[in-house]
Amino acid sequence: MDNSSSNATTILVLGIVGLVTGCFPLGIAAWIMGNNSLAAIDRGEGDPSQRGTINAGRICGMVSIGLWACACIGYAAMFALAVATGSFSN
Repeated sequence: MDNSSSNATTILVLGIVGLVTGCFPLGIAAWIMGNNSLAAIDRGEGDPSQRGTINAGRICGMVSIGLWACACIGYAAMFALAVATGSFSN
């Protein structure tokens, strides 16, 4: 049974929701599912017309993970700066 159309929609929704909400597990799911679906299309098991939708969802997932990583690095840098300047001392 070929359900690449529903997978494409699911991947796109996961990627967009992960991007908008900053929920990185959804971005990871979109990225992994997108890679698997694209591999299935390359093997001839999926609908090639869904490649664009799958790729868009996968890219949204990648961007959401990248933004999350940047936020974590930023928070760590702010914490390190606060410790280095003695903001936590009395």
